Amino acid sequence: MARATDPGSELPEPTGTDTSPPPLSHRRILEIVWALVLCLFVSSLSATVVGTALPTIVGDLGGQDQLAWVASATLLTTTVSTPLWGKLSDLFGRKKLLFYAIGVFVVTSALAGLAQSMGQLIGARALQGIGAGGIVALSQAIMADIVSPRERGRYTGYLGASFGVATVAGPLIGGFLVDGPGWRWCFYVGIPIAAIAAVVLHRTLKVPAVHVAAKIDWLGATLITTSATSLLLMLSLAGIEFDWASGWTVALSLLSVASLIGAVFVERRAAEPILPPRLFQVPTFRLAGIIASFLVGVAMFGAMIYLPQYLQVVRGQSPTMSGLLTLPLVVGMLVVSFLTGRAVTKWGRWKVFPLIGLPLMALGALLLSRLHSETSMVYASVAMVVFGAGLGFTMQTLILAVQNTVERRDLGIATSSATFFRSMGGAVGVAVFGAILSSRLSSEIPRLLAERGIRPPAGSLSDQLGTPDEIGLLPEAIRSVVRDGFSMGLDSIYLVIVPLALIAFVAVLGIREIPLRSSQSDAVVESEAEAIEAVGRAGV
Repeated sequence: MARATDPGSELPEPTGTDTSPPPLSHRRILEIVWALVLCLFVSSLSATVVGTALPTIVGDLGGQDQLAWVASATLLTTTVSTPLWGKLSDLFGRKKLLFYAIGVFVVTSALAGLAQSMGQLIGARALQGIGAGGIVALSQAIMADIVSPRERGRYTGYLGASFGVATVAGPLIGGFLVDGPGWRWCFYVGIPIAAIAAVVLHRTLKVPAVHVAAKIDWLGATLITTSATSLLLMLSLAGIEFDWASGWTVALSLLSVASLIGAVFVERRAAEPILPPRLFQVPTFRLAGIIASFLVGVAMFGAMIYLPQYLQVVRGQSPTMSGLLTLPLVVGMLVVSFLTGRAVTKWGRWKVFPLIGLPLMALGALLLSRLHSETSMVYASVAMVVFGAGLGFTMQTLILAVQNTVERRDLGIATSSATFFRSMGGAVGVAVFGAILSSRLSSEIPRLLAERGIRPPAGSLSDQLGTPDEIGLLPEAIRSVVRDGFSMGLDSIYLVIVPLALIAFVAVLGIREIPLRSSQSDAVVESEAEAIEAVGRAGV
């Protein structure tokens, strides 16, 4: 059992294979961090850059009915592959695996740009998501390898910034490329950036070679992947390709549950499980890595996916302008993320920040629920800043908390699992919020038409709700009804986010905080309970 030796709760040096690389200089760490930021930026950009290009892609390749899968295929494979990359990196080393992930991303990006049919493009995008999943999982884990938990806050803000910048820059870059060299460059644009990042990492990242003589748990990996894939397919397709109350929904749900039960059985008996059951014995992993991360994913993706809907449909802004108008959210997230990282490093404490951030997210969502067609953009910007600040306090801090309370041998899988649950939350949130929006539109638009004495247009409701440009071509009276209906539906989405953020707050509140270790070579204790006991004995 590990014991604290001083009020700083530093733990004894690790033994055996639980070794750490020599401390790196601040300059060398920054070089590595910026290379990781470039990797994360291009992986995030691959998901956001195609939005403005989709109409042109469909016009060139055809396949209107497959349009959604150009984006969904990448999200699906990114999510399900993340924990597999994390576990494999624990067994075979993160640097080697990251280069493999970058290689997969580069090759499949080129294949996507060369696609001659929608089927080829969707297949390339699915494989591209596998590479992106590796980049996301391993970048966070490498950061944990090279920087102690206490100092990590200084650098994690950069990683979080890459996602926010890609969210805003993606539509802008996509629009520029479609109007310029063509939509295929939406997939080519990340290749040179990823290549530069790989060269920098090869030159600067020096970590011990790792190879654990263990049999890979392929059965557990298959069952976990099947469970997650079935759930994501059901959430992505229900209400679009088939009804929510349909045989397909039931079949995919049963397959997901059965695979999950099988995975639990297999993982409890595997010599080297893909998702070690011992992680679930760590309270911080359960509360911060699973519950809070999942709910933050729901809230984050709900805000970021549906804010452009408000700006484009309700306010009539162009895709490019809507991207610019979401800058307050991104700026709030980036600034607070940087300041939070500095404060974490200075004080060695993390819990207070999500306890501030999650109520801010709830408040921001409540403010966003008041948006309508005549709302001042100053008010909308303030609401976005508040929500973004809440994310900045919370998102990276939860991962840091998880990393601080697991054994080094589980660092990769613990980090990637927290990311996995956040991505799963995002997928669930997008599906559930989409259902809420569709339900409100189906009820509110007919009601508003009748209330205002407007004769309903010919055809079904879905025929009238196309792209924002198509909605903009509707007669003024009908367009006003559609915009008000969208505003009411989006209000419901943001109101749902409020209690979810507060539930995450309660989950974090229940965590017994362990001060961040101030040395990368500090041993990681056998369980969080022992760490708490050790800290108590040291008088912390």
